[in-house]
Amino acid sequence: MKVKEITQYLEQIAPLSYQESYDNSGLIVGHPDDEIHKALISLDCTEAVVEEAIAKGCNLIISHHPIVFKGLKKFNGRNYVERTVMKAIKNNIALYAIHTNLDNIIGGVSSKIAEKLGLRNQAILSPKSGLLKKLVVYVPRANVEDVRQALFDAGAGSIGDYDQCSYNTAGYGTFRPLSGANPAIGTVGTQERVEETKIEVVFPGPIERQIVVAMLSAHPYEEVAYHIVNLENTLQQVGSGVIGNLAEPMEANSVLHYLKERLKLNVIRHTELPNKQIERIAVCGGAGGFLLNEAKRSGADIFITADYKYHEFFDAEGDLVIADIGHFESEQFTQELLLEIIQKKFVNFAVLLTEIDTNPIKYYS
Repeated sequence: MKVKEITQYLEQIAPLSYQESYDNSGLIVGHPDDEIHKALISLDCTEAVVEEAIAKGCNLIISHHPIVFKGLKKFNGRNYVERTVMKAIKNNIALYAIHTNLDNIIGGVSSKIAEKLGLRNQAILSPKSGLLKKLVVYVPRANVEDVRQALFDAGAGSIGDYDQCSYNTAGYGTFRPLSGANPAIGTVGTQERVEETKIEVVFPGPIERQIVVAMLSAHPYEEVAYHIVNLENTLQQVGSGVIGNLAEPMEANSVLHYLKERLKLNVIRHTELPNKQIERIAVCGGAGGFLLNEAKRSGADIFITADYKYHEFFDAEGDLVIADIGHFESEQFTQELLLEIIQKKFVNFAVLLTEIDTNPIKYYS
């Protein structure tokens, strides 16, 4: 196999355009055409993980966290980032990260936590806007079905649990072919009036190129009249965090015990527990404090995330329980998630989970 066979598949599920602006997901070391024989999955890419890959004959490491977040100006081995990258390059090991783009999809990192907790009716806690676009194209009446189907086949017209969605308006178009034109309809120098249908479809921004190519291939005109509009509508399947319900309401203390057991936690830092049952739960893998207001607006009884600072706990204001379970702990099941995703597609490719505990935080009790 080649590196790009896996990375292109992963990016179909979690497009790089879904990552946050500060992130560095994607292929960090290696070339898309490099051959790979075995892959190692880890939450973090460290020197120890690279050494493990060498020992196990893996020449691709897929990690959740990128080893490089900002530019490296020198490679002197003065810190663990430089040493890790240098070791990978020396041993022809490709490094790939799938970080906030995997965070920002339903079925991603937060969904895996929700799955472990058995949450029902899962939905994105804070859907993203600005990711949808609309194509408007004018098609002669006889070719409407072909063009519309080509757009659907390319991925346009999907809205939530519905596909093949379009809006169609009948009208007519006028044009006059000039010298040098090769019109599909009409003659050079004569104005034509053609019965046309305006087709409107929405699509995710990352697939714009394939949508346009499909449209142009199916359209009979030499010069196609169309335009693309950026939409501010939220994309309900893409965004941060997940909200869902427990199968049955539980007492607050019982919920903490349930979290500790199901998520294999050492400790939970939390705000004051309410004297009521808890049913609605918001979760966000990693540092999710920025979603607190969304959790409140969504009616969550408890918000499970990580990396809360002392004064930030006051922001709960008794509206819900903030439960900080630790960064590594909130994302530890991402390794399992990636293994499931890859094995579902590449059943005969060897993929291993790291045996290295990359959590830099240890607990004394």
